[in-house]
Amino acid sequence: MTKILIAEDADDIRELLVFKLKAAGYEVHSVVDGESAVRLAKSIMPDLVVLDWMMPRMNGLDVCIALRSDPELHSMPIMLLTAKGQEIDVERGFSAGVDDYVVKPFSPRELVHRIEALLARTRSVSIEAFIARTST
Repeated sequence: MTKILIAEDADDIRELLVFKLKAAGYEVHSVVDGESAVRLAKSIMPDLVVLDWMMPRMNGLDVCIALRSDPELHSMPIMLLTAKGQEIDVERGFSAGVDDYVVKPFSPRELVHRIEALLARTRSVSIEAFIARTST
């Protein structure tokens, strides 16, 4: 089963995400701060991480940078889900290494579709890399 890690400090948003993603068939793990997100990601090796930007004990950008610098986690897809919607914020998110950027408020249905698309792109790249390695 595909594992998704959610790091979101707002209880209502975190609970909504957990509910929607479990209903979509994902194994969902959630935490309320950035340090816990890094620890849990190293432990469970999720297939995708959804990060809030503004969290206690380590913000989402710092979590992204930490995950990208870990040799075992660097290629894991990361989505930033945040209220920071200014153009400069989006640029900072992508510069930190996120694969997708979603601004709050958001449509839960659209978010699930974007997660599915991000996972599909990641799997497609992984399959292409595998084929390239094995065909030489």
